[in-house]
Amino acid sequence: MDIHKLSRQLFLKNDSKIVMYVGDGLGGLPQQPGGKTELETANTPNLDKLAREGVLGCTIPVSPGIAPGSGPGHLGLFGYDPIKYVIGRGALEATGIGFRLEPGDVAIRANFCTIDADGNITDRRAGRIPTDESAPLAIKLREVKIPGVEVFVEPVKEHRFVIVLRGKGLEGNVADTDPQATGVPPLEPVATAAGSQKTVDVLKQFMKQARQILADQPKANCCTLRGVADKPALPSYEEVYGLKAAAIAVYPMYKGLASLVGMDVVGEAKTLEEQMVVLKENWDKYDFFFIHYKYTDSSGEDGNFDLKVQKTEHYDTAVPQIMELGPDVFIATGDHSTPSMLASHSWHPVPTLLWAKNCRTDACESFGESQCLRGGLGTFAAKHLMMVALANAGRLGKYGA
Repeated sequence: MDIHKLSRQLFLKNDSKIVMYVGDGLGGLPQQPGGKTELETANTPNLDKLAREGVLGCTIPVSPGIAPGSGPGHLGLFGYDPIKYVIGRGALEATGIGFRLEPGDVAIRANFCTIDADGNITDRRAGRIPTDESAPLAIKLREVKIPGVEVFVEPVKEHRFVIVLRGKGLEGNVADTDPQATGVPPLEPVATAAGSQKTVDVLKQFMKQARQILADQPKANCCTLRGVADKPALPSYEEVYGLKAAAIAVYPMYKGLASLVGMDVVGEAKTLEEQMVVLKENWDKYDFFFIHYKYTDSSGEDGNFDLKVQKTEHYDTAVPQIMELGPDVFIATGDHSTPSMLASHSWHPVPTLLWAKNCRTDACESFGESQCLRGGLGTFAAKHLMMVALANAGRLGKYGA
């Protein structure tokens, strides 16, 4: 049975509060066999206390052996099957900056790049052009006009911007134009399904006009297109769980993910400390809070074990402020593992902690991968975590007679 069909049948309304505190890329690996991971090395007294009072386990973001991107990883945590529901990067970027996609829209994440006189890419990110230089150029690209199609262009950050196409007959099945290499020209847009040929034709016109508009720029004189995507059709948290949900995130992508599943993105926090202020200010307004912490992932991707340990310790410092508010269910986990020794997302199950007033505790003493592998929750698909949270919050009725 579909998880959401079941949750719709069983969800109950009450006044309980659920907090999901996501340390992006939280899981890791030891630097040598038998050693400690970043999480196990870190001093995390607050999470360790809750580990003793709660129950531990490991979640599998997508499927055993699959290293997920952040999109599928978070969808799993939110209780959406990441194989059934696929979200393109363009849609994530657009919603993450607050652009309200309409049905039929096609969104594209675009990168400014530098090309030489022969049209070959010399820098895929235009020298990581700063936002104060790139934003006016993105706005200038609003001069692109294509008959029968509305074209929206919005700055994002540094070399990144978003394009949204609105018109009849557009579909998002188009391959990226970034060749992922220098010394070669940008690729031509190519449809990956028959229904997207009109989108290809529109993007070719966009690219031609964009090159003309940017021709005199020293760095950002061209662009590439990535993650061409339709607006996904996702049921909301209110529909499937009966929850009024809020997201407190710093980075646009995670705001976008939360928005696509019907969460309200609240506050304009730029730091973890500011996120805690936003949480307190909105505590009485929502049933469910998703709090995102990025830096356990970025430090892992940098291959920096010691820095990931430090960021994990920083992640731990916010736990007392969350618990002071009195959540009925608290979850600490990640959307995937990012071991610093691999400097990338990995397939390893993700350490997961659940604290609740009604949970059945286990014998685990601290929050770390080795303990989580022995925990009472076991190792299970992340898409089931929300149902476990709802049950512990008293928000699921009995199934069957």
